[in-house]
Amino acid sequence: MSSFVLLLCLFVFLSLSEAAKNYGAALQKSILFYDAQRSGKLPANNPIHWRGDSALHDCVVGGWYDAGDHVKFGLPMSASTTLLLWGLIQFKSGYVRANQLNQMYDSIKWPLDYFLHAWNPSTHTLTVQVGDGNADHAWWGRPEDMTMARPCQTVTTSRKGSDIAAGTAAALAAGSIAFKDKGDAAYSNQLLSAAESLYAFAKANRGVFTGSAGFYSSSGDKDELCEASIWLYKATKHANYLNDAKTFVETTPAWGLGWDDKKVECQLLLFQETHDAHYRDAVVAFLHSWQPGGSVQYTPCGLAWRDKWGSARYAGNSALLALVAAEAGIDAAKNRQWATEQINYLLGDNHHAGGCYSFEIGYGSKYPTQPHHRGASCPNRPAPCGWDQFNSRSANPQVLQGALVGGPDENDNYTDLRNDFIHNEVATDYNSGFQGALAGILHLQAANALPATHNKCPCNQ
Repeated sequence: MSSFVLLLCLFVFLSLSEAAKNYGAALQKSILFYDAQRSGKLPANNPIHWRGDSALHDCVVGGWYDAGDHVKFGLPMSASTTLLLWGLIQFKSGYVRANQLNQMYDSIKWPLDYFLHAWNPSTHTLTVQVGDGNADHAWWGRPEDMTMARPCQTVTTSRKGSDIAAGTAAALAAGSIAFKDKGDAAYSNQLLSAAESLYAFAKANRGVFTGSAGFYSSSGDKDELCEASIWLYKATKHANYLNDAKTFVETTPAWGLGWDDKKVECQLLLFQETHDAHYRDAVVAFLHSWQPGGSVQYTPCGLAWRDKWGSARYAGNSALLALVAAEAGIDAAKNRQWATEQINYLLGDNHHAGGCYSFEIGYGSKYPTQPHHRGASCPNRPAPCGWDQFNSRSANPQVLQGALVGGPDENDNYTDLRNDFIHNEVATDYNSGFQGALAGILHLQAANALPATHNKCPCNQ
């Protein structure tokens, strides 16, 4: 009998260890990635030793560099900020459990401050891009060493960009909620005032921004206008914003949640506020399409694989949505299990490189060492950095802690090469939903409600 009990305990231990992940460490590292993306005058508490002040003469200083490059694109920056804030607002207890709440407030204030400086309500001018994508991509080196011209692009009453304007208003409105909850009423009010004036500007000056074509081309502005109006309703409870959101919402199933498509985000936020079954049904249809038996393809080890560009990003974003939907009473057990399994895949429940491979850099013992990222590819100064570093087959000298790479192909294949900007790119929007989902899982852990998971290729380490 004692041998049987021993074997049973061993089996239970191994079963638990397969699913066990250090979600708190993964969350902490993700915040560090955003620290590495900071542009402008860095604070004294900068934790990234290989990063320094950069782009101090930009027309609007600060904000985040978009990806492995050094352009500041308004559409993905605002989308990333909003998703990160959604995760913070919904799953604050997850940040508390990870002992990362103060770090998160510090992190998310960086883009919010940038948006406040980018919007001039008196002249109705919003700066939506700093840097030229083509010139930027033709150069390889540290952001601290940039010398090329960094032109500004703005939207005004005559140069339309209601998609980016409304997306930025959504981020500011969500920020006002988060910082009100923090107890910083003055900053919350500042964010809310900017959000309201910027939303009014976007609504009165409809038209999609085309200045980032070839990099970030928007398919429309209704989703951002819906997103902005529902976040403003959550911040103010003014009925006009709710009515606007009902006007702008589209209830057909979304393709995915990302920088160009916030449709399902708006559907879920509207359901949270109204409990209208039409919005619930749209969210359910989206999640059914993502879960086994739906239209989204799965890799052999179980990643919901939507697209070759940022496959990990789309899975992380949908995982966040599923966890928020569960909090709203939508198929809670199913959505929590599915979301956790998707995050587990990204943190090591896969067979790449013998298994236990994390697509988040710095997590675990096996992870990408050659992300497509200029700053991380450079040795410590004053050593030179250029195309020789890009072409090197050695690991990056700097570990880009917390960055989620693009991810595997539809067959779980992945090659860790710097020049593979499809599978090995990193970006602020890649981490945003992933980080929120980590907070959601930590929220469940704090409540002793972490679901049992059944990943197809569990890590046994």
